[in-house]
Amino acid sequence: MASIEASYSDKVVRQFAVMTVVWGVVGMLVGVIIAAQLYWPALGFNLPWLSYGRLRPLHTNAVIFAFGGSALFATSLYTVQRTCHARLISDKLAAFVFWGWQLVIVAAAVSLPLGYTQGKEYAELEWPIDVLITIVWVAYGVLFFGTIAKRKVKHIYVANWFYGAYIITIALLHIVNNLSIPGGWFKSYSVYSGSVDAMVQWWYGHNAVGFFLTTAFLGMMYYFVPKQAGRPIYSYRLSIVHFWALIAIYMWAGPHHLQYTALPDWAQSLGMVFSLVLLAPSWGGAINGILTLSGVWHKLRTDPILKFLIVSLSFYMMSTFEGPMMSIKTVNSLSHYTDWTIGHVHSGAIGWVAMISIGSIYAMLPRLLGLQKMYSTKLIDLHFWMHTIGLVVYIASMWIAGVTQGLMWRATDPENGTLVYSFVESLNATKPYYLFRLGGGLIVLSGMLVMAWNVLRTFRQAAATTAPQPVLSPAAADARA
Repeated sequence: MASIEASYSDKVVRQFAVMTVVWGVVGMLVGVIIAAQLYWPALGFNLPWLSYGRLRPLHTNAVIFAFGGSALFATSLYTVQRTCHARLISDKLAAFVFWGWQLVIVAAAVSLPLGYTQGKEYAELEWPIDVLITIVWVAYGVLFFGTIAKRKVKHIYVANWFYGAYIITIALLHIVNNLSIPGGWFKSYSVYSGSVDAMVQWWYGHNAVGFFLTTAFLGMMYYFVPKQAGRPIYSYRLSIVHFWALIAIYMWAGPHHLQYTALPDWAQSLGMVFSLVLLAPSWGGAINGILTLSGVWHKLRTDPILKFLIVSLSFYMMSTFEGPMMSIKTVNSLSHYTDWTIGHVHSGAIGWVAMISIGSIYAMLPRLLGLQKMYSTKLIDLHFWMHTIGLVVYIASMWIAGVTQGLMWRATDPENGTLVYSFVESLNATKPYYLFRLGGGLIVLSGMLVMAWNVLRTFRQAAATTAPQPVLSPAAADARA
C-alpha cells in the first residue's frame, strides 16, 4: 500500500469509496422506511421528524448526493490521476473536499427532518448549507482541473471530459437555482416567483439528473467498463460525438417536467422535442459501452463486477427511452403525478446510477488496497442477483400502479362526463403494489449490507497482508521450522 500511495493520492479515494457504501446503506434504509410508511401510515408515530414529508427529501438527498456523490468523488479522483499520470495537486485540498462534503451530508441529515427546507426538488437545503456546498464544490473543481493541468500526457481521456462537464455544470445549476434572500439562518426566499421559479427549478432539477446522475456516471462507464473488460472502448470517435451531443441537448429538456402547467406552451413543447432528440446520443453512448465487450462476452459468466457494469447500461438505455416517451404530451397526460414516474426514476437511480457505482467500487477498491480482488467474488455475485431482483420487483410494481392510477383518475362517465372513480378507490386499487415496492426495496437494501460486509472483510484482508511481520531470532525461527 505504501508504494501505491507514493504514486497517487489515494487516501481520499479510499475514504470516499467507503462512504459510498455507508451512505448507500443509510439512504436506502430511509427509502425502505418511507416505502413502509406509504403502506402503514402509522409508522410515523405522529412524530414530525419521522413524517413522510420530511424523510422523503432526506432519502433523495442521501441517495443522490451522499451515495451517488461519494461514488463520483471517489471515481473521478481515481480516474483523473490514472489517466493523467499525475498525483492530485494537493492532499490538503483533497482532505478539505472529503470532510467538507461529509459536513454537507450531516447538515442535510439534521436540517431536513427538522423541517428546514426551501421546498425545491433536489434543492431543499437552506442557504447556509448551499453556501458550504458552493465552497466545497469549487475546491473539488480546483482539485480536479488542477490535476489535469499538471498531467504528464498530452491527451485528456474522454472520461475526464464527462467528469469535467458535470463539475462545471452542477456549479452553474446550483448557484443559479439557489439564488435567494435570507430571512434568518434557517429560512430564505427565492429571488424567482411563479412560473419563472418553476422553470428555473426544473432547469436545475432535470439537469441535476442530466449532469449529476447521467453525464458524471458516463465518465465512470468510460473508464471502468474498458478497464474491467480488458478491452479498449468500442469507438473512441463515438465517445466524443456522444459527449458533445449530450452537452448540447440535455440543458433544454427540463420543461418536460411541467407539461400541462402554467408554463408557456412553447416552452413545454421545446422540452418535449429536445427530450426526444436526447434519445440518440443516450443510446449511442450506452451501445458504445456494451459493444466494448465484443470478443470477451464470455467474461460475463465469471465476472460479477462486469455484470454490474453492463446491466447498468441496460437500465440506462431503458430509462433514456422511457424518459423521452413520458415527455410526449399525450403520454404525459397519463403518467404525470402517478407512480409510473416513481418507477422511471428508480429504474434510472437503482438500475443505472447504483449499479454502475457498485460495480466501479468493486473494481477499484482492491487496486486501492494493493489486492488482486475483493474478499469474496461469490458475495459480489450474490449482491448482483439480489440488487437486480429487488430492482425489477420495485419498478414493475410502480409501473403497474402508475398506469392503474392514470387510467382510473381520468376515467369519465360518457353520459354525464363525471369521474367514474374517487381518489380513495384509486388508492385502494394501487395499495397492494406498495407492498411489492417495499419488498423490492428490502431486497436492494439487503444487497447493500452484503456489499458492506464484503468491503469490511476486504479492508481487514488488506490490513493483514500489509501488517509488519515480527522478526524472529534464529533459535525461534529454527523452532518454528
